[in-house]
Amino acid sequence: MPDVGPTAVLPRRPLTVGELLDSAVLLLRDQARVLVPLAVLLALGEQALLHPLRVLAGARPPEWWPDPDRFGWYWLLLALGAGTEAMIIALLGNPAARAAGAALLGRRTGPRELLADARWGPTLLAGAVVGCTALLAGLAGPAWFVAYGLLGAVVPVLVVDRVPAYRAPGRALRLAVRVGGRAAAIRLLGYLGWWLIRLGIGLGVYHGLGLLGLFDVSAWALPVATVAWVAVNAVAYPALACLDAVLHLETRMRTEGLDIRLSRAAAPEPVLLAVPR
Repeated sequence: MPDVGPTAVLPRRPLTVGELLDSAVLLLRDQARVLVPLAVLLALGEQALLHPLRVLAGARPPEWWPDPDRFGWYWLLLALGAGTEAMIIALLGNPAARAAGAALLGRRTGPRELLADARWGPTLLAGAVVGCTALLAGLAGPAWFVAYGLLGAVVPVLVVDRVPAYRAPGRALRLAVRVGGRAAAIRLLGYLGWWLIRLGIGLGVYHGLGLLGLFDVSAWALPVATVAWVAVNAVAYPALACLDAVLHLETRMRTEGLDIRLSRAAAPEPVLLAVPR
């Protein structure tokens, strides 16, 4: 029986797709007090950034469907939304990856340890690069699926593997395409699942309040829709960041023997997760 370590968050062995999704949720549950407040702030900023383009596109809450005569603005809105989502998930990937690495070593981390000495400078740069890449790919339509699937490991590579910033994108791409692109496909699957959840809850809250008849929801459409989408994104974004973190470590166990390296170590230390330069 492989060594699963003293924590159930991330066993020290290759995982099935279902186990990966479960591990991401467990990691989010353990670190929600750090990840969710950060996600709330970032999701609020995202809504503020998207609002002017929504006005230009004639998109109305809560569905944000466009005015057919302003489809060009709406296409830009979709691309910008794709870019901001990718950037937020990448930034949340910093504490998520640190927490996943600690869980793999059998430790639990507190908020101070997650946020201190965490390579935030390179992370901010990587988040901007990931966001701009997703935005440009979104403008090209289907290219977004390729970009999103391939970029998930950029920040985990920075934080856990401790490689120089200029090497992180290349290593992330190589990890994403190993085993027939397994990591990229699972990342897209996770995004699709959470997109459906976000859509259901975001629209359900608005229309559910309308059915209750407590107040005129249509008169408060913008604030109600904004609160609903911020709330659901504040859970979905860190969940996707946690998926990126556990998927990165699982890919390393599956393709680089990281689990074997850890099992042979005398003591579990973070340096064991670093990639030799």
